[in-house]
Amino acid sequence: MSAAHKPLSGKVALVTGGARGLGAATALALAEQGADVAFTFVSSDSIPKAAAVVARIEQLGVRGLSVQADQADAGKAPQLIESIIGRFGRLDIVVNSASIDRFGTADDAQRDEAVFEHYWAVANGGFRAIVRAASKVMGDGGRFVFVGSNLGVRPGAPGMSDMASIKAAIDGYARGAARDLADRGITVNVVHAGFMETDINAHMRDAIAPMLQNLCIKRFARLEEVIAPILFLASPAASYITGTIIDADGGYNV
Repeated sequence: MSAAHKPLSGKVALVTGGARGLGAATALALAEQGADVAFTFVSSDSIPKAAAVVARIEQLGVRGLSVQADQADAGKAPQLIESIIGRFGRLDIVVNSASIDRFGTADDAQRDEAVFEHYWAVANGGFRAIVRAASKVMGDGGRFVFVGSNLGVRPGAPGMSDMASIKAAIDGYARGAARDLADRGITVNVVHAGFMETDINAHMRDAIAPMLQNLCIKRFARLEEVIAPILFLASPAASYITGTIIDADGGYNV
């Protein structure tokens, strides 16, 4: 892509959970569009993967930064944002994609509450903390894109109650934040990601496969099919779109 066709040139983006899977692919796609890209990862085991993603970002002629940050610790969000401002001097785009999966029925007698409290901390409290910290430094016309799921609208299978409540909360928070930030031209939108075949959920492939029969397009999503609406919502072209949800999930709710 030539410099003249890079709509995000001069922008700085943050992708949470960007060392692998959809997050890494999104970070690279934003870099291809001309943005400098920072991304987070959690585990020390991911340091080599994070370094490889930074190298690929910089091969595209932009700057990259990986930050080890645990989204479950909401109090560390300001420090994360400060590190990005310290490196790049600005922040224009936040793609909140970091999450984990925790399954269990509402009546599970063996439920480990600590496991689910951690899930809520990552996918809800930490998620919102990053928005609060980033919105304080983001200039007018900034972009927030949340990666959510239609499981918050229709769980579709037993064991999804906690996940459904978190995904529904993401949608509601996006709509509220869209109102709160509209006066500054900052947009807040959600992309409902469909079932994707990545290294992160490879162990769940057999469990997910039967659910593909509920879709209009009965196959796993390709990463680029989910990333396309993320890129659009992060772009200058989406300046009049906020508080909306785009379903990139093969027609799960149809």
